[in-house]
Amino acid sequence: MDFTFTEEQQAAAEAARGVFADVAPDAVPSPTLTRGAVADDFDRALWGRLADADLLSLLLDPEHGGAGLDSIALCLVLREAGKVLARVPLLENSAALAAVQAYGGAELKSAVLEPAGRGEVVLTVAAQGRTGGHDAAERAVTARRDGDGWVLDGVQTAVPWAYDADFTVVPAHTDADRSVLALVPRGQEGAELAEQFATTGERLGELRLESVQVPERYVIEGEGAWEWLRELLATGTCALALGLGERVLRMTSEYTGKREQFGYPVATFQAVAVQAADRYIDLRAMEATLWQAAWRIGSGAAGVLPAAGDVAVAKIWAAEGVRRVVQTAQHLHGGFGADVDYPLHRYHAWAKHLELSLGPAAAHEEALGDLLAAHAPG
Repeated sequence: MDFTFTEEQQAAAEAARGVFADVAPDAVPSPTLTRGAVADDFDRALWGRLADADLLSLLLDPEHGGAGLDSIALCLVLREAGKVLARVPLLENSAALAAVQAYGGAELKSAVLEPAGRGEVVLTVAAQGRTGGHDAAERAVTARRDGDGWVLDGVQTAVPWAYDADFTVVPAHTDADRSVLALVPRGQEGAELAEQFATTGERLGELRLESVQVPERYVIEGEGAWEWLRELLATGTCALALGLGERVLRMTSEYTGKREQFGYPVATFQAVAVQAADRYIDLRAMEATLWQAAWRIGSGAAGVLPAAGDVAVAKIWAAEGVRRVVQTAQHLHGGFGADVDYPLHRYHAWAKHLELSLGPAAAHEEALGDLLAAHAPG
């Protein structure tokens, strides 16, 4: 069995490295040193470069102006984005486009796919529910038919890039207890935003929906659409965490290789080397479980467990692993680890945000246990 990435996937990763080469995470203000959001908008210049490199349309079929690649290619690009803390809605936009392509109607595809693939339209996803991930996101909003459209009521919290996206993909449940996805345009009557802030200092939005009318063409009713989108978002978040962790371990290696105590680099001390080695193992486990989950989602391959099982394992390792990596980095950096002007501080803030987005490992372990019990032989 060949586990190497395809030429197309490697080309996407190489293009991403070129686009992100000039991104400097330390150029963005520290979230603890600013009042309000660290910036009013995401990095539009970087967004334009991603569009020019055809990295916003990776998952779109050629008929929609895309490269026709899979979730593995997307995660390779997101891994590079995580290394530089790229301030763009790359994950949310890409995942939403993939869901529209896979489950949306012809009119919705025509209106959204190609413009968004060119970077002219931006999509985000409300995936945290009413209480920041503690409840199922689709239970936070109700959707009912009204004539030739739908009416939405409810609240979605911690919506990333909510103030900047042209459409927010909102999961909702119907009277028949089915899940639908509604694309709510920015500024739609009855939809209000309340400002929130992530640990990264980025602005989030609490989306309040009161009798919001959405045309039929902007609603996706496909069976399993929300579940698939949710798993792709989670897997993409694991890719961001992997890239972040790899860059932090590299920063730690460079620092401990230069910092001397008693005339020797601290990297040569056994206690330091063992801690760094443990974090390297964390990253390799995060990587292995990420590619397994991305492959299952992208290929639709059958297995003993549904793809949700592989995603749960990837989330367990990513949530725990990225936290351990940044905590060890701060410890081994000594006083620099607590300096909010040093780039490591921003990586720690982003790592905490990603960990919270993924949710506690214990919850994923419980979900994995339920899946194992449900699919046990006999």
